[in-house]
Amino acid sequence: MRAAISRYASYGPVCRIPPAAALWPRAWRATGLALLLAVFPAAAEPVSPQRVVSINLCADELLLALAEPQQIAALSPYSVDPKLSFMAPQAVRFRHDASEAETVIGLNPDLVLAGRFTKRATRDMLTRLGYRVVLLDSARSIDASLAQIGEIAALLGQPERGAALASRIEAARRRAASTASPARPSAVVYQRRGYVTGAETMTAELLAIAGFRNDAAALTGGSGGFVSLERLVAKRPDYLVVAAPAVSPEDQGAALLAHPALAELYPPERRIVLPERLTVCGGPSLPAALDWLASEARRVAGST
Repeated sequence: MRAAISRYASYGPVCRIPPAAALWPRAWRATGLALLLAVFPAAAEPVSPQRVVSINLCADELLLALAEPQQIAALSPYSVDPKLSFMAPQAVRFRHDASEAETVIGLNPDLVLAGRFTKRATRDMLTRLGYRVVLLDSARSIDASLAQIGEIAALLGQPERGAALASRIEAARRRAASTASPARPSAVVYQRRGYVTGAETMTAELLAIAGFRNDAAALTGGSGGFVSLERLVAKRPDYLVVAAPAVSPEDQGAALLAHPALAELYPPERRIVLPERLTVCGGPSLPAALDWLASEARRVAGST
């Protein structure tokens, strides 16, 4: 018995054909090889996730833009908010209640997309239970967003869709840059409670491409911060970038934006309306955001 074992062990891995098989008829050898491959198949190609759950708004948008519909098991509740989600019209077709860990577990996903700022307790519980959780960073530039699109598209097994979206973004970037005014009027993004978007943000880059000079650097530096009405008025940028054409002073956050001083200094023609849904995430919204700002730049140039 030991001699027999020793003799067959010398053949090496079990899926190797013994030397004696070389003497078999060719047809027999082909049949034997087919049987061995069936029993010991080659390493399979990675399988694309088939039940993907998103618990983050920006992940929602990427999933909707890149995945096959049947891959989407559920989206976050924010996905259908038309003020925040660029993909809200598409999101209503899918389940959109994925937020708490219990809900996600009930969906039995093979991939969960989350953000760095998604509730940590939810992320940690899903990870501990063995679910595959991928965290998305906030894209602070167009190039960072393009890289993220490529990564998520590859993860979903949809590289062609990722390449197509990247091409649309690059085309929009070229269009916006080609129509930018050399005059470069100044602008400041002014939000609720006086928050000014900083100079090192995606929105700042979009404004620069469209031909605006962002005065945020002089007011808040790179990341952004709260700026009093007095400081804004003293700086006096040429244009104010706001999320909506009109503001109702229904709470303290909106009351500042409806202040009479701003109404006088920045009438509608001195305001650039940039809807929040175009800049919250980047990704799929970037072509629309760039085209929107390019249109505003042409309007501004025509009025001066």
